[in-house]
Amino acid sequence: MRNTALFLLSAGLISTSFALQAPEAAQADSPKQSKNLIVMIGDGMGPAEITAARYYAKTHLGQDHLALDSFYVGKATTFSQQSPYSTESGAVTDSAAAGTAFSTGHKTYNNAISVSNEDAAKPFASVIEAAMKQGKATGLVSTDNITGATPAVWASHVRLRHNQNAIASQYLDSGVNVFFGGGKVNFVTKEEKGKRTDKSIIADFEAKGYKTAFDKKGLEAIPANSGKALGLFASAEIPYVLDRDENTPSLKDMATKAIDILSKNKNGFVMMVEGGRIDHSGHANDLPANVQETLDFDNAVKAVMDFAKKDGNTSVVITADHETGGLSLGINNVYELNVDLWNKEKHSYEYLDKALEEAKTADDVKKIVAENTGFTDLTDEELAFILKGDGSSYKRAGAYNAVVSKRLAVGWTGHGHTAVDVGVWAYGPIASLVKGDVDNTDIAKNGAKVIGADLQAATTALQDKYLYPMFKTTRDNKIMFPVKALADDLGIAVKNDDAAKLVTLSKGSVKLTVSLANGEVKVNDKAADFAGEVDNGKLYLPLEAFNKLTGANMSWDALSERIVLK
Repeated sequence: MRNTALFLLSAGLISTSFALQAPEAAQADSPKQSKNLIVMIGDGMGPAEITAARYYAKTHLGQDHLALDSFYVGKATTFSQQSPYSTESGAVTDSAAAGTAFSTGHKTYNNAISVSNEDAAKPFASVIEAAMKQGKATGLVSTDNITGATPAVWASHVRLRHNQNAIASQYLDSGVNVFFGGGKVNFVTKEEKGKRTDKSIIADFEAKGYKTAFDKKGLEAIPANSGKALGLFASAEIPYVLDRDENTPSLKDMATKAIDILSKNKNGFVMMVEGGRIDHSGHANDLPANVQETLDFDNAVKAVMDFAKKDGNTSVVITADHETGGLSLGINNVYELNVDLWNKEKHSYEYLDKALEEAKTADDVKKIVAENTGFTDLTDEELAFILKGDGSSYKRAGAYNAVVSKRLAVGWTGHGHTAVDVGVWAYGPIASLVKGDVDNTDIAKNGAKVIGADLQAATTALQDKYLYPMFKTTRDNKIMFPVKALADDLGIAVKNDDAAKLVTLSKGSVKLTVSLANGEVKVNDKAADFAGEVDNGKLYLPLEAFNKLTGANMSWDALSERIVLK
């Protein structure tokens, strides 16, 4: 038992203050209802990241524990499902699959934004979407792009997370009251230094009553009674804490303003708050930036908990989607951490990236490192390594982070995610529902339960409207769909005649035959003005074919890559 306790302490799953603080977390022995629900996600925040932030707080800030330590209740598994797009088994999740799990209560594949793992995928409703049917106000807050995977899973649905223009457009019609984060590029056109090819949609939000803000002063100026707000505080991700200026709001600033707005709703509210850049600094292996992002998240936790305690009718649950980078506190068999050096870095790797890439000589690199960290003892080998780059997409910045990490006595397994369990912290009635060893899907199921929301009813309503099929685009830019998958979902009978090389589809009085030899299609024995196509042994047909069979008027939403059923 003694060894087990020591392991849990070193992994950061239990803080040194937990024994004194735990009763506060487990205050609700029997589940009760909450008017409000706040879900907080430290993206990429594994056990080691929590421990590192705590070490820093104790050494440099005089704090014995983090704000979230008082509310530790257990841990969650994070695995996803086998991917239809790659050979990934799902043992190591991404933010999209993990987010789908803790927002909707369903597992799916990596890259999926709240849709099922099928050739003709179906949308899953999130707790936020279910809460809106109760008349609750809702909000999304993140230091990442607001259209990034973790916010997106709560209020949008796409097969692939990178379709962020579609996510932004879906937000417009989502009914969510507050959006605060980065990612302005997905709301404006290329002419405005954005990524949209259609039009800027910020004016559309304003036309629907959203107050807009683009810096800290603008955020502060939004009236608490505004009802709706869109805050886009960076072109892409909000800068790291180490790189921010006075114009950039913190996660605490955004979360506090969101609460001010949402708490005016008499029916209550549901909000998700994400510390998104913990993940990004983990990917890059930048420990000092990672620590500051975790502390920024922890500051937001304190503000949220202060509200919840004062309010008396709010449940809060905190977790992570996964760990990022495989952080190890201690390297090379040396039983020591150089925590005294963890506060030396002035800026993140991202801030230094351009200067590092433009460096011509070892002396140039030496100067950059000395000015940013105070480290003046780089070896010739280390300088050469930085000039060469680490071989990853981070190039010289990646090598710089590796050199700094070595001096800080921390290690990383790589630039990706890992499969370790993540911590769960909670307050209010939800605490008793998520304690112990849970799965990430339990966060959504119990979040809905504690506010009395009907996830299944909200999901059924979405599935009556949309279908998200696999599809292919032909050389002449026609969209084609896999016959078997779509037929199954639309109640169409399919019969194969291998000898005649024909496939027959039928529903009611309509019969459609497709020649596998040349793709010719007949509808009730009359030639159709569209054709089928076989690709890798799979038959595809255009949406027109399925409309003829069903008598429906389904349409293709090209931006969101979905079929609109009604």
